[in-house]
Amino acid sequence: PAHCSQTPFVFANSTKLQTATMKFSSLAVLAATLSTAAAEIYFKEQFNDESWKKTWTESSKWKPKAEMGKWEHTAGEWYGDKEDKGIKTSEDARFYGLSAALTKEFKHDGKPLVLQYSVKHEQDLDCGGAYIKLMPGGKKFDAASFGGDTEYAVMFGPDICGSSNKKTHVILRSHEKSDNLLIKKEVPTESDDLTHVYTLVVSPDNTFEVFVDNKSVRAGKLEEEFDFLEPKEIKDPDASKPEDWVDEAKIPDPEDKKPEGYDDIPKEIADPDASKPDDWDDEDDGEWEAPMIDNPEFKGEWKPTMIDNPDYKGKWVHPMVPNPKYKYDDEMFKVCKD
Repeated sequence: PAHCSQTPFVFANSTKLQTATMKFSSLAVLAATLSTAAAEIYFKEQFNDESWKKTWTESSKWKPKAEMGKWEHTAGEWYGDKEDKGIKTSEDARFYGLSAALTKEFKHDGKPLVLQYSVKHEQDLDCGGAYIKLMPGGKKFDAASFGGDTEYAVMFGPDICGSSNKKTHVILRSHEKSDNLLIKKEVPTESDDLTHVYTLVVSPDNTFEVFVDNKSVRAGKLEEEFDFLEPKEIKDPDASKPEDWVDEAKIPDPEDKKPEGYDDIPKEIADPDASKPDDWDDEDDGEWEAPMIDNPEFKGEWKPTMIDNPDYKGKWVHPMVPNPKYKYDDEMFKVCKD
């Protein structure tokens, strides 16, 4: 069976992690209409009371204690409702991680998988990530050691470092390749100090969609946006460019000859408009010589005129053949799989 049994949330950073408040909305399997009324909720966390401490386990063995930051239960510095709380990273330049088990084991059963949570950065963020990971493990999962190297099925959420690196991670597990696949084209993210809701939908027709604040920012086919499949075609291993292939579009004109005396033209000449100063003394100053200037007659190294090559065959293109390793995978969407 294909399943995931752990819903860790990780907030990790290696330089300056600034305060952020987060609410993990839900992990759900929805009907094709994405109607929440038809959803089966596998995990939901609002962080509105102290019970979250019993649900979540901090990654106490991931990094040395001095490098780990403390979580704060708060509504943040500004809010619409002071009772609508989340958990906040309270210290800069620290690592944060915690995880929780799903309410029940998730199995792919022909409905879309939906992950959704909200995050608010209350400071200008220099470098940090606020993303979630969905992973297998069940009772074998070592929650205290959960960290950056822990195997996962989905990694999703915003990551910002500097002014140029601002993206929403979308990384999915390929069980055929035993590898985690990054989305080919980066997904935008938000970097202001407001609350934003991030949603990932992975559907059984092998498509996906990413929403930020319920607005679609990326959608497509898994095989096109990720390297789940081998290429349909490859270069023919038995083909090579013929030895007599002519791929020079231009050739020197055989009728063009270097003019007689061309190489005798100097690069510089004495300035014809210069004259010896009236106060120049040959005995004291030496023999006067006119300054040198570029010779307008000098044309540089002679090269023959180039003309169209009558034997030119065009750029040789390696022929493609069907890739024997290519096969379509109907189960790319099953990121949670044994």
